[in-house]
Amino acid sequence: MLPAFDYGVLAVYLTGLLALGLILSRRRATASEYFLASHKAGWPAIGLALVGSNISPGVLIGVTGSAYAFGISVFNYDWTGTAILVVFALFFLPAVLAAKVYTMPEFLERRYDPRVRVWFSILTLVLYILLDAAGALYCGTLVLKLIVPGLSFEVAILLLAALAVIYSVTGGLRSVLYTQAVQGVVGLGSALFLAIFAFHTAGGWDAVVHAAPPGHLNLIRPASDPIMPWTGMAFGLPVMGFYYWCTNQVIVQRMLAAKSIADGQKGALFAGLLKLLILFLIVLPGVAGLLLYPKLTSPDEIYLRMAFGLMPSGLLGLLVAAFLGALMAQLSAAYNSAATLVTMDFVRRLRPSASDASVVRWGRISTIVCMVISALWAPQIMKFPSLWQYFQAVLAYATPPAAALFLLGMLWPRANGRGAIWAVATGSGLGIALFVLSVTKVWPLAFLNAAFLVFAVSLASLVLASLTRRQTPEERARHASLTLKNAWQAARLGSREVAGWALALFAVTAGLVWWFR
Repeated sequence: MLPAFDYGVLAVYLTGLLALGLILSRRRATASEYFLASHKAGWPAIGLALVGSNISPGVLIGVTGSAYAFGISVFNYDWTGTAILVVFALFFLPAVLAAKVYTMPEFLERRYDPRVRVWFSILTLVLYILLDAAGALYCGTLVLKLIVPGLSFEVAILLLAALAVIYSVTGGLRSVLYTQAVQGVVGLGSALFLAIFAFHTAGGWDAVVHAAPPGHLNLIRPASDPIMPWTGMAFGLPVMGFYYWCTNQVIVQRMLAAKSIADGQKGALFAGLLKLLILFLIVLPGVAGLLLYPKLTSPDEIYLRMAFGLMPSGLLGLLVAAFLGALMAQLSAAYNSAATLVTMDFVRRLRPSASDASVVRWGRISTIVCMVISALWAPQIMKFPSLWQYFQAVLAYATPPAAALFLLGMLWPRANGRGAIWAVATGSGLGIALFVLSVTKVWPLAFLNAAFLVFAVSLASLVLASLTRRQTPEERARHASLTLKNAWQAARLGSREVAGWALALFAVTAGLVWWFR
């Protein structure tokens, strides 16, 4: 139960967030407005929205719990993400923006083959519904049941899903983008307060360092480490990071809404900078939790234990509001991006003459359908041993073929549709096989190492199969126009200001990793 004052804080915040989404939706929604916010987003909104999407309930509970159980090596996901955002902002984002696409599967079709677009759209939809949306509903329900004792798991899931759908359906990306920006600010602020109280109660930094188990405060772990071996960090993490930050529709769609290439680049770099704060605001408080609650049955309990055990009235309400706001942000982002994929990759292909009003209507219907499916799947997550392992293991086995297609497709004009189909077939087949071998414990390969193995096989298949077919002059010209070099030069990119931002961010990231190595 929450104190009465905290219920008031929670009600005011969620009502304000919902009102903001509805106010931003009070305009006629064209397809460009509904799915890409009319290309009018500035870099601060983009950066904060990216962080608002990333600081999800799964991250708050899963990352804090992983830090509690295994140490700060979980932060490797974040600093590698920042480094990837630097590279993506400088080189890959301009090429994607120059292509003027609505979705990343649409980009793959132009670069390779319509069949690849269908495969990636289906893969992305499945991941959004079963990972992003269902995971957020699961985490949010854990909190809602603490706030409203006696509320059933199923009713809590439906309530949260319905709230998220309201402004996602009505306003599209514009309302999602700016409510996520607000959520990014509030989420970081509430995490700061929890970190302060956690370290103060634990006795300060020196007490945490002294009590932490050996290796708990080191980012670089031995190759034998079952969770974060340095081999997986060096080779597997960049693959998963490239998929998430460079091909994930939820993430890239925010940058596709930029009003200029420079705004898209600066928004990505701003998000990369804010991500570095996760070490201090989310990861290290999990380590401090070892002193405060040393014998938890499940490490996923630590975030809620600290929140309800340490935060004073008022701030507790704000933190819970930020948590549920993060839930709303993640759900609305997943539902809006899923609706974009359904309408642009399937509906518009089947009905190319459909009006903007018809396309938007299908987008809203798709949002509701995705909400229902994710709500039905969310209770199944309880059957898995760990929330974070559920997220990362599925991504490790499923997404490396997509990373191979995007990376080589933008770097090598010779890559073609035949190679892409072979990469999808061999990579997906190997990923499924490794997943089965891991689950049955026949070959319990660390999932980060498995991610790199699947990526390498996909990349090799793409190269070898592409070389078996000669390109026509038309194909050669079309493929070359979508590679990084030509698109980048054509857009006249690379301002000194953006390059300076990128260099400074890369230096800060490298210094942080060196300090905590």
